[in-house]
Amino acid sequence: MTLLVVGLSHRSAPVSVLERAALAPEARGKLLQDAVSAEPVTESAVLSTCNRIELYADVDKFHAGVAELSGLLAQHSGAGLEELTPYLYVHYEDRAVHHLFSVACGLDSMVVGEGQILGQIKDALAVAQEQHTAGRLLNDLFQQALRVGKRAHSETGIDKAGQSLVTFGLEQLAGGRDVEDWARGKRALVIGAGSMSSLAATTLVRAGVGELAVANRTVERAERLVQILTEPGGPGAANGLRARAAAMTSVPEELALADIVVSCTGATGLVLAGEMVAAARDGRDAPLALLDLAMPRDIDAAVHRIEGAHLVDIESLADASADAPMAADVDKVRGIVSDEVAAFGAAQRAAHITPTVVALRTMAADVVAGEIARLDGRLPDLDDKQRAEITQTVRRVVDKLLHAPTVRVKQLASEPGGAGYADALRELFDLDPQTVAAVSRADTRADRHDVRERA
Repeated sequence: MTLLVVGLSHRSAPVSVLERAALAPEARGKLLQDAVSAEPVTESAVLSTCNRIELYADVDKFHAGVAELSGLLAQHSGAGLEELTPYLYVHYEDRAVHHLFSVACGLDSMVVGEGQILGQIKDALAVAQEQHTAGRLLNDLFQQALRVGKRAHSETGIDKAGQSLVTFGLEQLAGGRDVEDWARGKRALVIGAGSMSSLAATTLVRAGVGELAVANRTVERAERLVQILTEPGGPGAANGLRARAAAMTSVPEELALADIVVSCTGATGLVLAGEMVAAARDGRDAPLALLDLAMPRDIDAAVHRIEGAHLVDIESLADASADAPMAADVDKVRGIVSDEVAAFGAAQRAAHITPTVVALRTMAADVVAGEIARLDGRLPDLDDKQRAEITQTVRRVVDKLLHAPTVRVKQLASEPGGAGYADALRELFDLDPQTVAAVSRADTRADRHDVRERA
């Protein structure tokens, strides 16, 4: 296994650097294609969220891989390599697996235990599959990470250790009050209609806001979200929610009406400038609560200085979460992660020797076929029944001789440090390296075909 991850997150970099390094959604596909075009990389996937950017790859050279992935992150983000380098972290092989599994369980999240990261990991895999940059290693890794994350949430109380960023952010805005008591009857504006914005809108509706406006660059998506929230059986149907979709050009007017604003778009510039918020506050006594969940930020940091406006953004959430209590179940999740990392490594190491075992059995079958052909030349009078019996006997002898060593070598290869057993097997039986490579290539082609089918 040659797994490498290079990235930065809220744990390694200040929000200002994360903000400049953020990847636009349309840049991810190009980053993945450029990665697999690089000489040391054969597979790639990118996990990009509001507080982390990580590039995963299967590489054949460690140092060259680190240099290539670091350069690509800088090239496709808004920050230069010199600026990023002090904040980048690198994980390799089992440490990389441990890192992703920890991320999937919410152990590395800004709010420990939040479950939204699982959807983001699923999206990262889907993008890599669509771009055909995920092969056997990354497909296995990300699929297993999703299973590990689900296991952690189902077998422990890690969910109690934290909430989603939306809930945590609203709690910060509520200032210690119950969010439902604080939000009930208020007018809310949600800017954006993606997954985070949809979660925010749903959370606000369930908290009891009386009026909701959803503004989005594509009005149809905002209309669809409003329809889901207000249709029979939807979260807003029971309390008579008044909801509407709005164009982005209507944001200043909607802002002037709102008590709560949540913004999370993929825009590269500010959505709410300080002047716009100040204008919305003009002549109003009611306070304005704003939650900015975007990276880079949607709302001008200058809003912090506007009287009557209370802004909570990623930076202030990071500060608040540093003091959040850790649940006792975190230790249980760490144990799950450790066990799953060991199991994943063993499975990958066992799979690594499979082409060599297949090549050995292919060679043995060729030897049997050759000897049967020679026997036909020496004993041409054998009838079909006799020839079939002799052939079956020889095959059984060969299978019995190979069974124990091939089973044992797979067991040994699955243990830490077992990578050398494939080489030993090739040397002992003088296997043709080209035959082994051909088996590996066939497996890889089949895996990539499966990827395309799933995509």
